[in-house]
Amino acid sequence: MVDRLEQAELDAIWNFDDPVASADRFAAAAAEPHRPELVRAELETQRARALGLQRRYDEADALLDLLGPATDTLGVRVLLERGRLRNSAGRAAEATALFEDALDAARREGETFLAVDAAHMLAISDPERSERWTAEAFDLLSGTSDPRTLRWSVALHNNRGWRLFEEGTPVSALAEFEAAVDAARAYGTDEQRFASEWTVARCLRELGRIHEAERIVRALADERPEDEAVAAELAALTDATHTIEP
Repeated sequence: MVDRLEQAELDAIWNFDDPVASADRFAAAAAEPHRPELVRAELETQRARALGLQRRYDEADALLDLLGPATDTLGVRVLLERGRLRNSAGRAAEATALFEDALDAARREGETFLAVDAAHMLAISDPERSERWTAEAFDLLSGTSDPRTLRWSVALHNNRGWRLFEEGTPVSALAEFEAAVDAARAYGTDEQRFASEWTVARCLRELGRIHEAERIVRALADERPEDEAVAAELAALTDATHTIEP
C-alpha cells in the first residue's frame, strides 16, 4: 500500500483543460477506502485546486478547511492550493504570503517538487520579484536528478520568456523559449514540446525571422493539421515583415 501520494498518479488524474471531470476523479480517488488517510487528504487538495479552476473559490476553501490543521507534506499542499485560490481571485498579496510559507515549508520537508512549484507560483503572484523567484526555482532544480521534477524547467523558461517578450526584449525572450524547447524534449510531455516550438516560432516572427518561423510552424501543421493556434500563426506569417536572415 502506498503511504504517500505519487506525482505519477496526480498526472494521470489531472486534466487541466477539464477541471470539472478532474474534480470528480479526485473525489472518487479520495473516497477509496484502502488509501491511507494522508493520501486521501492530499487528493482532496487537488480536488480543491480543480474547484478553484472552476472559480468555485468558497467551496475550495471550505474543502481545505476540512484538512486542517495540516502539517508536513499535506501542510505544504494546503498552503499551495490556498495560494492558488487567492491568486486566481485577484488577491495577489495574500497569495504571495501563502506561497512564501509553502516554499519555506517545502524546503523544511525536503519536498523539492513542491518547493519549485511554490517558487514558480511566486514568480507569477509577485511580478516585481519574479526574477528572484525564478532563480530560486532553478537553484532548487540544480540539486535534483528526478526527471519529473526537472520538468518544471519547461514552465520556468517559458514564463520567463513571455515576461521578456512582453517587456519588449524578444532577443532575450527567444533564448528562454529555446531553452524551454530543450527542456520539453528532455523532460516534458509531447504537448509541452509542441507548445514550446510554437512559442519559438511566434518569437521569431516578432524578430522578423520569418523563414525560420515558417519552417517550424509548417512542421507543426504537418503534425497537427487541425490545430487552431498553428493555423493562425501561419496566417500571420504570410503578412509579416521579413528581415535579412543569416
